[in-house]
Amino acid sequence: MVDSGLVCSCYSDEQSFSKSLKKCLRKSSCLEKTEKMAKTLDIAQLGDPILRSPTQPVTDLQSPRLQTLIEDLIATAALGNGVGIAAPQVSRGDRLFIIASRPTLRYPQAPTMAPTPMINPEILGASEALVQDWEGCLSVPGIRGLVLRHQWVEVEYCDRQGQRHQQKLTDFVARIFQHELDHLNGIVFLDRVECSHALMSETEYQNESLPGAKGARSVLWPST
Repeated sequence: MVDSGLVCSCYSDEQSFSKSLKKCLRKSSCLEKTEKMAKTLDIAQLGDPILRSPTQPVTDLQSPRLQTLIEDLIATAALGNGVGIAAPQVSRGDRLFIIASRPTLRYPQAPTMAPTPMINPEILGASEALVQDWEGCLSVPGIRGLVLRHQWVEVEYCDRQGQRHQQKLTDFVARIFQHELDHLNGIVFLDRVECSHALMSETEYQNESLPGAKGARSVLWPST
């Protein structure tokens, strides 16, 4: 079942996206109480044991602590220009991540969606088809790697109000979901890179990926 609560749509400019996001955030009284408290958190870097530790299921979805963590994750991802972030990346053990995607000059093909918390997420089914593309990570700065992912995934998760959702995610958003779910299981994208030849520095990647650059890549996956 595709959940209409997370429909990716396109906005004509940054202002309209911002207005839509604010409207979405104010739908919940919980959000209204916590959004002023949001702060950015330190990103755990590769080598930190927290990135290799499986997370624990969230049992109290309405707790103020969890609601504050959600706001802090959204703020931290925005500051780092990430399209996703998982709790272990800010040294928390909750089974929770945020997906937030929008097109920019660097990522013109990315769909637009408001930051979406996904609590206790899981994959129910996936495509047989695998797609290889470049990924980066806020916890592994300076490196990009080619990673195989399912082209689409059927997923289930709870939102911050405790409502359960089932959806089919495809392409860009499906890749983000799989990347973030790996974080909840103590896996980083480097574990899925087949060999060292499938790695590239961020600088070289951006040089090759910018529009008009020699050898420019057709798809640019942002850091998550």
